[in-house]
Amino acid sequence: MSLFDLLMIGVSLSMDAFAVSICKGLSVHRVRLGHALICGIWFGAFQGLMPVLGYFLGSTFEEILSRIGAWVAFALLAFIGANMVRESFGKEEEVDDDFSAKAMLPLAVATSIDALAVGVSFAAVQVKILPAACIIACTTFLLSAIGVKVGALFGDKYRSLAERAGGIVLILIGIKTLVSSFL
Repeated sequence: MSLFDLLMIGVSLSMDAFAVSICKGLSVHRVRLGHALICGIWFGAFQGLMPVLGYFLGSTFEEILSRIGAWVAFALLAFIGANMVRESFGKEEEVDDDFSAKAMLPLAVATSIDALAVGVSFAAVQVKILPAACIIACTTFLLSAIGVKVGALFGDKYRSLAERAGGIVLILIGIKTLVSSFL
């Protein structure tokens, strides 16, 4: 998988965290750097951790995955992408102005579940997991921190569009992975 593919996966996976960060930015009266850093660290750390966990889960079944890896990667990425697109048409999520660990932990876990499945697909196509996880974590950190500020400036207007675009990119990368396995 190319660096560009990994960056696109990182951006796509971070769309949920970006959307929640926008909502967090909306929820505070005055956004400070600390708000952006808290969101960036929580979401970036979990988006980086989950693919590693998924990769090791997938590596356990490496023999089976080596035969059907491209199909597994395609199916997981397409499913995650389609789910993101579907969710983008749903109702808006409620987020409050609490930035404590008690509030951020469930949000970080919820927004990174997709990354666990992507980690399994990485094992299937034998991606080097540590660089990939670092790219995903850094991308999510940056976009989440920016999302807090965007939320304060623009509101919730673009959440659905960002989530929809992220889902479409994941589907396209899944298709590319499948097609390149035949070439």
